[in-house]
Amino acid sequence: MIPPEFDYHAPVSISEAVNLLNELGDDAKILAGGHSLLPMMKLRFAEPAHLIDLNRIPQLRGIREEGGLIKIGAMTVENEILNSALLQEKASLLPKAVQWIADPQVRNRGTIGGDIAHGDPANDHPAIAMALDATLVLQGPNGERSVKAVDFFHGMYMTDMAANEILTEIQFAPLPKNTGCAYVKLKRKTGDWATAAAAVVLQMTQGKVSHVRIALTNAGDTAMRANNAESLLLGKEINEQTLELVAAAVREICNPADDLRGDAEYKTAMAGEMTKRALLDAASQIS
Repeated sequence: MIPPEFDYHAPVSISEAVNLLNELGDDAKILAGGHSLLPMMKLRFAEPAHLIDLNRIPQLRGIREEGGLIKIGAMTVENEILNSALLQEKASLLPKAVQWIADPQVRNRGTIGGDIAHGDPANDHPAIAMALDATLVLQGPNGERSVKAVDFFHGMYMTDMAANEILTEIQFAPLPKNTGCAYVKLKRKTGDWATAAAAVVLQMTQGKVSHVRIALTNAGDTAMRANNAESLLLGKEINEQTLELVAAAVREICNPADDLRGDAEYKTAMAGEMTKRALLDAASQIS
């Protein structure tokens, strides 16, 4: 199908984009990589009268370390993340995870900010941002504000971002040395969304877990932190018994929707299994 007519806007600054959003109101949609919005427009599930393209705003791109934080512009594409020397050294969870996202062609256009702002529980970056304890920077007509990734997602396609705000940056602390991290994803084929996936950041002291973050993809109507599972691991060795307790705690919070990738029971079981595999992978990286 062909989408209905719309007016196209290409602002060159964040303030110009925010002003357009504020003026045009509910009739406007933001265009980032376009992999979610454009198919919906072709099917006429979305019919915006105005598209605001963020691709010409240089302030929204780039990866840097500043003030003790790693900062990634929301319009940074997946392949930039995959090939970033800074992230490979100080936040390797992201380039590792990006290898599991879509395919090389999509990674040339798809953006980290678009993946997060869309609010789809099957997207990968929401759980990854939670595992990194990231903060999301939003800008609107009243200025800039920050929201923790764990507080950003309210429901399927529902986020804390107001209609006249733009996600501008993702910020998080570099991972300490000797930290293990992993993103393990079950999918049917290259480029597919997850049947279930788990992101893990892990630190151990004298063979026992001293710090851990676990986040889940496509296990409910939003990405989620597995807080009880994390608590069960603290002070424990990673062994078969502990992993099974953690997997049970993960399964307890899952409430996935049935779809072509599996029914709720299967996806719940796989969320537990992906968590176990991610923890084992992360632990193997710690000397």
